[in-house]
Amino acid sequence: MSDIVVFGAGGTAGSRIAAEAVERGHRVTAAVRRPEAVGYLPTGVRTVTGDATSARSVRELAEDADVLVVAIGGGERDLWRDAARTLVDTLRELPDPPRVIHVGGGSTLLTPKGTRYLDEPDFPEEYRDSAHGQAEALEFYRTSADGVTWTYVSPPPLEFHPGERTGHYRTGTDHPVTDAQGRSVLTYEDLAVAIVDEIEDPRFGNTRFTVAY
Repeated sequence: MSDIVVFGAGGTAGSRIAAEAVERGHRVTAAVRRPEAVGYLPTGVRTVTGDATSARSVRELAEDADVLVVAIGGGERDLWRDAARTLVDTLRELPDPPRVIHVGGGSTLLTPKGTRYLDEPDFPEEYRDSAHGQAEALEFYRTSADGVTWTYVSPPPLEFHPGERTGHYRTGTDHPVTDAQGRSVLTYEDLAVAIVDEIEDPRFGNTRFTVAY
């Protein structure tokens, strides 16, 4: 059993990660900026006020945690980089810091040409700021996270949506995992399965991995 804090547990990804973890017997704390605005979370999930960009909040929640999951969203471009920096800078000060698992974007994955999806000319403009923010967070972990164990998780770049929990998936690193038709598809429910599997059986320390069917 692990003590898991999920920042952004009120969101689409975070709520499913919290539900999957508590269903599998872990102690789960949902850390959200406004607890009163959070919808349904399963019995056993403790909800508290928490902010991944606040050093004080991170320090308090990290004290008894084994893993901090970052599943935040809905902010400006700097949000994800600021969260990564706050987590790393704060956790470095602790004698036995918890691991960080950051739920990132699929737009940082590489196309067959070796370019990032977010750099493609037809990348949707409305998602560009958040895509660049997630890319900056990934770069920060890769270059500036010495002393902290982190994992960055990317869903597919396009076909990622709520749906069925199958419990099955395949993993990759910097290129999308594709099926025989060349599609990269995943549900939020099975992303949660993959993340809790990684918590229980760590395989991707200090690196990024991606998940799809």
